Amino acid sequence: MTTELSIEFFPPQTAEGVARLKTERAELARLHPEFFSVTYGAGGSTRERTFAIVKEIVAEGSSAAPHLSCIGSTKASIREILDEFRASGIRRTVALRGDLPSGMAEPGELRHANELVEFVRAEMGDDFQIIVAAYPEWHPQAKTPDADLVNFARKVKAGANAAITQYFYNADAYFYFLDKATRLGVDIPIIPGIMPIVGFSKLARFSDACGAEIPRWMRKQFESYGDDTASIRAFGLDVVTRLCERLLRGGAPGLHFYSMNTAALTTEIWQRLKR
Repeated sequence: MTTELSIEFFPPQTAEGVARLKTERAELARLHPEFFSVTYGAGGSTRERTFAIVKEIVAEGSSAAPHLSCIGSTKASIREILDEFRASGIRRTVALRGDLPSGMAEPGELRHANELVEFVRAEMGDDFQIIVAAYPEWHPQAKTPDADLVNFARKVKAGANAAITQYFYNADAYFYFLDKATRLGVDIPIIPGIMPIVGFSKLARFSDACGAEIPRWMRKQFESYGDDTASIRAFGLDVVTRLCERLLRGGAPGLHFYSMNTAALTTEIWQRLKR
């Protein structure tokens, strides 16, 4: 059975970054992913850069799934973006609430991801496959785990076709989330988000901020390597490969890699999986 692969990029801020991403993307295209997703900055702050990359991906013969966030935006601006996507042959989007940009007081006309999903579906019918976010270790702003699950189910019932999770390193968290979501009537594919490990310090800071747990045994092992980047890389590759193997054995419908705009680690892990 073929496992679906998808890969995420973020829009670089410099011309050098854009050129580097094009090279990395060409490497990743050899893995024949189902689609490349491209992130979208708070309040649409990267709109032009996101769409420029998306158009390049389509021109290169790959499928693109641009992110679309609603916080800080109007219905008119979201409708304009969707029209732009559709005119460019894009039929897939990742619908997110997003974050309110610093200094912006008004959250906009749509305040939650389920409202965005409803709006896209109402405006575009079935023209788009809508992907939403899922949080196996719970969204950091959720009041309770159960409340977070109810919010997730609300997005699905609003018209989502699939979900991609926040990254995690505990497979049990994913399978438990899957079981709970199924009991709420969720029946769409929930694809695990995978974060290859480039370095430990930056990963630890980012994980603490977004609520993704790094198990204590992993932290201790990484800390024991100090500045030994080769050992950190090798251990990280082993850990993430084993995580992917367990997820796929357990029936995960695919894997979504947060590439951080580099090809090497995603390529290495995918080749180890021999997919």
